[in-house]
Amino acid sequence: MIDIAYFYLGVAILTEIVATSALKASDGFTRLLPAAIAVAGYVASFYCLSLALRTLPLGIAYALWSGAGILLLSLIGWVWYRQRLDGAAILGLCLIIAGILVIKLFSRSVGR
Repeated sequence: MIDIAYFYLGVAILTEIVATSALKASDGFTRLLPAAIAVAGYVASFYCLSLALRTLPLGIAYALWSGAGILLLSLIGWVWYRQRLDGAAILGLCLIIAGILVIKLFSRSVGR
């Protein structure tokens, strides 16, 4: 049952990434299609997150959801929008990666 929870969590992360990217493209909700994609993506993301939370602990699921979202959106911002990341930002992102790895590899709070 825990595997399906991680599937839902993965879908929640991906749809949140699409939604946030569309939110940036919506230019403050002035462009209809990206705005609609953003709203639909957030609805799908929260729905899938709620399904993952049936099994996964709240804090762990939220840490993985937000941490992975931050990492992937930072990468998208760097590649797609040509946003620069300074040393402090890169260090912070590395610490997020370390935190996700510690949770996944060593925490007894998540089922295996």
